[in-house]
Amino acid sequence: MQTIQWFPGHMTKALRMMEENVKLCDGFVYVLDARAPFACFNYKLEKLFSSKPTLCLLNKSDTVTQSDISKISAVLRAENRRVLATVGTSQKDGKAVYNAIIDLFKEKLEQKKAKGINKTLRIMVCGIPNTGKSTVINSLCGKKQAATGDKAGVTKGKQWVKLSDIELLDTPGTMPPSFDNQVYAHHLAYIGSINDAILDKESLLLDFIEELSEKFPNALAERYGVPVGLTPIETYEAICSSRGFILRGGEYDYERGALAVFDDFRKQRLGKLCLETSPIN
Repeated sequence: MQTIQWFPGHMTKALRMMEENVKLCDGFVYVLDARAPFACFNYKLEKLFSSKPTLCLLNKSDTVTQSDISKISAVLRAENRRVLATVGTSQKDGKAVYNAIIDLFKEKLEQKKAKGINKTLRIMVCGIPNTGKSTVINSLCGKKQAATGDKAGVTKGKQWVKLSDIELLDTPGTMPPSFDNQVYAHHLAYIGSINDAILDKESLLLDFIEELSEKFPNALAERYGVPVGLTPIETYEAICSSRGFILRGGEYDYERGALAVFDDFRKQRLGKLCLETSPIN
């Protein structure tokens, strides 16, 4: 298994900025990718907001099944976490997130109102890169306020976004300084939360094929027409052959094959595949 570590210098700066802004915030929205939600927990971020109300969003929930969402939600609620499944681009879900934030602070807001104070909530939106934080903010606002993209690292600095009675702090995606759990590191690489440029994509695809063959044995067969039961390298080469990824001299174009399979996974062409419905030790 390829060893993955990724903590570029700008993330140290981002963590420092977030630490400085914690005291300004009433609570947090923690955006997780529903395909690998437990890999998305960053112990550094958890320390930051451990004492304040937090709403966990299982974002990109349309990329997995409803059964997956139910299992993940049950685990998180057993840990006394507030959980809401969302599709970041949905205006309806944006309203649901807004209502969930208000509900989280209902008692505090009522106390302030009784004293004649109209309280503006300040909420930090944070998480691993490419989980859809900025997209969630835009759906909350009903228009584009925060920069978005389909790769890790689009948001570089903090940006405050104001709603009528809530101010949202959009923050850069931030990894833990190190990965002790390499299964989680791989899952984040598969979903595009780690910069593809630093990865050995061919080696990574072999790991991915091995995991899929255990959890979703028919996914690759249905997409590429390759036999079930092959070794990872045999499956890899069968995919390259079926897609015509062949170099001069008849060699397999492994790079093109890896790019194609990961793109298919990230765009749900392999189906609704959830890599984690419970924590992995």
